[in-house]
Amino acid sequence: MDIAYHYPPELFQLLVDTIPRLCKGKNDVLIFFRGAGVAESTLAPIRARLASKSTAPNKFDITRALLSHVNEKGEAGLRERREILKRVVEFEDFSTCWPEDQLKAKGLVGEIRRVINVKDSFSRMNQERDREAVARREAMEARQRESEAEKRRQEDAQKELFAAFAEVNPQSRGTKAEAALNKIFAAHQIAVRESFRVVTEGGATLEQIDGVIELDGHLYFVEVKWLSEPVDVNHVSRHLVRVYHRGQSRGLFVSSTAFSPPALEVCREALQRTVVALCLLDELVMALERGDSLAQLLRKKIVAAQTDKNPFFRVT
Repeated sequence: MDIAYHYPPELFQLLVDTIPRLCKGKNDVLIFFRGAGVAESTLAPIRARLASKSTAPNKFDITRALLSHVNEKGEAGLRERREILKRVVEFEDFSTCWPEDQLKAKGLVGEIRRVINVKDSFSRMNQERDREAVARREAMEARQRESEAEKRRQEDAQKELFAAFAEVNPQSRGTKAEAALNKIFAAHQIAVRESFRVVTEGGATLEQIDGVIELDGHLYFVEVKWLSEPVDVNHVSRHLVRVYHRGQSRGLFVSSTAFSPPALEVCREALQRTVVALCLLDELVMALERGDSLAQLLRKKIVAAQTDKNPFFRVT
């Protein structure tokens, strides 16, 4: 809280002790408060009492009465309270005080400055803590929103993949599966380039690439097959040729059906040149249903391919 909004007790008492010592006479005290913006209507009753010698208050009584008045005004007296503090802490010419009050006045002004600095420091620390708490809360809420959005993207992509199972047309089913898998990879924070064609200058299609993903700094060309029979040598060989023709790229083959023994052997031999990982569609589906990380699933397969020369490590 701004200490000028309401003088705390210790500051109030310091002001009562200080202001009378900064002003030589009672009228000087009234001039001090008038200069700080205290209304003449507030000062008038005290002026009247000063005119009556028998009931005239002393400087300390005047100060206490006026400070109590501005302190009780709440927000309406905020400007006056701030100006009173400003005038006290900026006071420098103590030669205008009575000689016997000069040293005490200096000490009291210094103490008021210290109290204000301490309280302002606490206020600033509290404000900083509040700002940090707000920033942390906003960051946490942003992460939560992003997490919820990511979960929705994953769920939507999974629904598209599951919908492909109901497609009776083999070609349409494969196309839907490719698109859904690309969305699933993207929703799981795996960088994806969706399916594209490599064409000649004349527009003829040279290659059809189902997709490309990036994992741990490596590019994997993805081939998706939804066949009615096991994947054979011809299917994997065509994909391996695409991978071989792209320098340091790697291969990922996703199939709804099993890989034939000859196909597995061809892929095992291909590991001498690059990394090739084989994955069944049901492995991905089960991982999605469990809420597992697809990136971790693929890493396990890649490690098995590199260390054990096993292109098809089934993750269960």
